[in-house]
Amino acid sequence: GQYGDTWLEIEPLPRGTGFEFVDKIVGGVIPRQYIPAVEKGIVEAMEQGMLAGFPVTDFRVTLYDGSYHDVDSSEMAFKIAASMGFKKGMEMANPTLLEPIMKIEVIVPDEYMGDIMGDLNSRRGKIVGVETKGSNQVVKSTVPMAEVLKYAPDLRSMTGGRGTFTMEFSHYEEVPAHIAQKIIDQTKKAKEQEK
Repeated sequence: GQYGDTWLEIEPLPRGTGFEFVDKIVGGVIPRQYIPAVEKGIVEAMEQGMLAGFPVTDFRVTLYDGSYHDVDSSEMAFKIAASMGFKKGMEMANPTLLEPIMKIEVIVPDEYMGDIMGDLNSRRGKIVGVETKGSNQVVKSTVPMAEVLKYAPDLRSMTGGRGTFTMEFSHYEEVPAHIAQKIIDQTKKAKEQEK
């Protein structure tokens, strides 16, 4: 008793763009009142995510065709059709997992420079620059957030309490494949245990 038919085109957008919905329906193949329901179905599906339950971002969905039934069509039918179409399209689109990357500045006395740089490298960090500030060195780098969640106590123990750091969000980057697979597998296990 529910009829909704949506034809969607999904394409990637540059990092940081977010989500864009384009309505290219002409000739009333889907009545106007159902178009917002199509967008809502996509938004709900994208928030649930495709990989490990994380929201999907940086893409455009174009609604370019479809059909309806005078009696059996409803907002709910079009919302469900759009959600299902989006999920199917995303599976075919090979999505990747992104992680937040932090900009971090570590200020340490000269003698700890080697330890700090080695430690940042071991955390998948990229050293961006080093500058001298008095008797201290300022190490600037970008590091995945997952690797520096407990950085304060580690820095304290490496420098005998003489190192300080500041951190702020920089951008998102693709998670390396072997780590992404671990995250996806852990999420699947957790969902199975909930059942």
